Amino acid sequence: MNRTLPVCRARWRDVHDIVELVAGPFADSATGAWLVPDDRRRRDVLTAVVRVWTEHALLSGEAYLLQDHSAAAVWLHQYGPTPAPTGYGERLAVACADHLDRFLQLDDVLRAHRPAEPHNHLAFFAVTAQPHRIRRATALLAASNARMGQARLPTYTEANTPPERDLYARHGYVAHQPFTLPDGTTTYPMWRSPGLRQPGRNPARPAICPYAAMSA
Repeated sequence: MNRTLPVCRARWRDVHDIVELVAGPFADSATGAWLVPDDRRRRDVLTAVVRVWTEHALLSGEAYLLQDHSAAAVWLHQYGPTPAPTGYGERLAVACADHLDRFLQLDDVLRAHRPAEPHNHLAFFAVTAQPHRIRRATALLAASNARMGQARLPTYTEANTPPERDLYARHGYVAHQPFTLPDGTTTYPMWRSPGLRQPGRNPARPAICPYAAMSA
């Protein structure tokens, strides 16, 4: 079980698989329930919203998958002031309908805590609930961190549970002051300085520097 799991860069044809991986855990989360209280509509609404951002990432960022499509990492390049997805307001209104205000409120909270300096943002990170889940998460996170590290920029993400926080910490991310989402979820901003080695290879101590991964 020490063989490295193959990782591939996602293409447009992979959007459906990425969205399915992310939307499932999102729909089961406290934040997903707060955003869309109607459990009959929740999965469809969140799927539509995740699709908007995943398509945007393929145009303004990068996404990676394990070769068997059991894990996905969706990255946004935040090199400066970046525009929202094309037609975001209209697409969000269509997708969210009566729940639009809650999505906008969540956007505002996340934006207020996002770093201002250039970085690569791990917006979604999802792994299927199957055997060797941690190994899959570790393989994909290590590979996509290495790819993002080629730009010599920091990386940023948010952890919504202590296990997520600890997973990122093992990969050189430093947790900063947590904040609370509108549904009450405690979220940990995670920052990784560029040039860190991968876990298990005498990683350098990260410097302390002053959204989401949905599942890990």
